[in-house]
Amino acid sequence: MRSRIFIKIVGAALVVIAVATATMDLSVRRAWVSSLRQQIERGLSQKTALFAQRVRRVDNPELPTMVREVAAAAAARATVIDRGGKVLADSEAEPATMENHATRPEFAAALAGHGGTDTRLSHTLGIEFLYVAAPVEGGAVRLAYPLSTIREVTAEAQRELLKASAVAALLALLLAGLAAQVISKRLQRIIEFAERVQAGDLSARIQESSYDEIAQVASALDTTARRLEENFGALENSRRQLETLLNSMEDAVAAVGRDSRLLWANGALERMLSEPPRYGEPLVATLRDPELLGAVRAALESGVQRHTKARSLRPGHTYDVTVAPMAGLGVVAVLHDVTEVERVERTRRDFIANVSHELRTPLTSIQGYAETLLDAGGDGNTREFLETICKNTARMSRLTEDLLTLARVESGELKLELDAVQPAEILEDARKSLADRGRERGVELEIANEASAAVLADRDAIHQVMTNLIDNALKYAPAGRLILGARQIAADEEVEFYVRDNGPGIASEHLPRLFERFYRVDKARSRDSGGTGLGLAIVKHIVMNHGGTVRVESELGHGSTFIFSLPLAPVGEAVAG
Repeated sequence: MRSRIFIKIVGAALVVIAVATATMDLSVRRAWVSSLRQQIERGLSQKTALFAQRVRRVDNPELPTMVREVAAAAAARATVIDRGGKVLADSEAEPATMENHATRPEFAAALAGHGGTDTRLSHTLGIEFLYVAAPVEGGAVRLAYPLSTIREVTAEAQRELLKASAVAALLALLLAGLAAQVISKRLQRIIEFAERVQAGDLSARIQESSYDEIAQVASALDTTARRLEENFGALENSRRQLETLLNSMEDAVAAVGRDSRLLWANGALERMLSEPPRYGEPLVATLRDPELLGAVRAALESGVQRHTKARSLRPGHTYDVTVAPMAGLGVVAVLHDVTEVERVERTRRDFIANVSHELRTPLTSIQGYAETLLDAGGDGNTREFLETICKNTARMSRLTEDLLTLARVESGELKLELDAVQPAEILEDARKSLADRGRERGVELEIANEASAAVLADRDAIHQVMTNLIDNALKYAPAGRLILGARQIAADEEVEFYVRDNGPGIASEHLPRLFERFYRVDKARSRDSGGTGLGLAIVKHIVMNHGGTVRVESELGHGSTFIFSLPLAPVGEAVAG
């Protein structure tokens, strides 16, 4: 690295020196030569004027001697001509061998009465001269100075300039070497710092005491490393806290990347497995339950939270699985062991079913004997007591029947026979079944059907749902109309059925619990009407077994609407008739 820096600095210095030298040679030399030539011309003009004053007349008998003395004193070539241009005397050539000079520019100007100047190559000597002529009586005098002197002086100046440039280049080499060594050491510290940061050592720092640009870069890198160290420290603390929190959970937690590979698992999941989790490998290598894998895949593709149950992860265990997407990272799966809950629930259902089944026979017997005694006659208190026994045994029989039905529905014992059924048929069957009961209460059942697509349903089970909802509405609705309707929800690919009454409505605090078993809004009125408190719970579980949802919309004084949804039947499936 030092050699590369040295070459760059030396190259830059040499370029600067070369440019400076060329600039000085082209601009300074030109100005200096011009100034030198002007000085020579002024001096030669003064000497020529003195030469003319000394000669005065061209017929001076001492003219040859005078020409030689002036030429020696002026260090120039001296020449005298007459008015016709004939050379009378010359300091460096025989006048007789010289041609007529009347046409020379400087002599032509002098013969015209004023001084003349010209620069040209001498035909006699073959050297460039500066000629200056002045008029005298009967002719003109001239001094010629060789300009080769200027070229010699200029060449000497160029040689000195080159020498100075060479010295500057040597100094540049020395300074470049020193600068390269210093800069290389400073940059090497920055490189070592970057390598330490790359290796994960965020405590690395750069020691710089100067204030130049490199020091500013080092200071900025130090600040960046310090902030990174603080941020990573905070992130690491948050990660440890989150990991501790997740490891303290009893539920198993697994993080899955967008490529379906296992990223992380908490201690509960590790304890649940017979083998250690295979991090970085596909999730199926660690968890092999198809329902769980399907929920993970669906959550990754749709970005929507998914719920399912996993029953094959551990023998005899059932897990409630929730898979939620993590923004841009994948999904997190939470596995809650519901084995004991299901066992207790199953025990409860079995207990209720068994008790209900065992109660049917004695209740039937009690009701039969009571009705027989009542038919045999009786009066006063005896008849009143028998009627009460009959009424309560009938209510208990309905209760046991509803309990048995609910138990079968919850446990899945009640198998659904799903067919494609038209919503209009479901509504019409329900209306016909309960039309007479409605008329007894002064209520007319009307159908408002807006759905044409068939739904996938068990006809008998859905008929029971509609019967329970209508029967429930008839108990509370005043005389008037009861609307049975269906509407298609295109976006969700399902059909909503509803039963709307114009009754007193239900307070908002009761709505979340309406579908719980034995929950009653008005306990006294429900008991008087013969209700068991299980009808809406049965509705809920039947609809859920169909893959639908159920809800209620109500407001005090504005009636109630019970709504449940059923999925559309697959296209092309035959419609049950």
